[in-house]
Amino acid sequence: MKLSQRLYESTKEIWKSYHEHPFVKGIGDGTLDIDKFRFFMIQDYIYLLDYAKVFALGVVKARDEELMRKFASLVNGVLNSEMHVHKTYMERLGITKEEVKNAKPSIVNTSYTKYMLQVGHDMGVLELLVSILSCSWSYKEIGDKLAENPESLNHEFYGEWVKGYSSESYAFDNNEIIELVDKLGENCTEEQFEVLRDIFVNCSRYEYMFWDMSYKKEM
Repeated sequence: MKLSQRLYESTKEIWKSYHEHPFVKGIGDGTLDIDKFRFFMIQDYIYLLDYAKVFALGVVKARDEELMRKFASLVNGVLNSEMHVHKTYMERLGITKEEVKNAKPSIVNTSYTKYMLQVGHDMGVLELLVSILSCSWSYKEIGDKLAENPESLNHEFYGEWVKGYSSESYAFDNNEIIELVDKLGENCTEEQFEVLRDIFVNCSRYEYMFWDMSYKKEM
């Protein structure tokens, strides 16, 4: 079994809970309060800025040019593809650059990004990738699941979000991360796997906390 699949198996119950969370379900059936989504958009935009920095640490830590290029491509994917969805919604929601600039990250947001950045600074490239993987992969799962319902996919407001995270371009970037994790972790020992699993589980738990924080608009 590949490393990515072993990590996935260790968090199946946590990931299942994402689909049952009222925030995610509200996007799917179109009933989510717009104000909650607006709060989420600002917090997620702040999150993505640090998320991109974790990828950038991969450029710094990579030992060969090919891997550097892959990390650079992933940074570009976050800043110029994934963030495009956010910017479009910000325009629709009347969120200004000034508002985002002055917004403070929630405690959950800060804790999550600090954890990923610490892993990126203190550990190796594989650990860094695993800290990112739960976010990237779980959003693809959520997007794909919601896209199974044509009404979710074509919803006049939330449909664009669903399309963004179920798109071929997002799947391509996510698969790049999975392939890198499997390639770099091909010969990892059980001791190394335990460390990687802890990171993956922790970040998966943070993902649930982020949905919950957004639904409750908790700072």
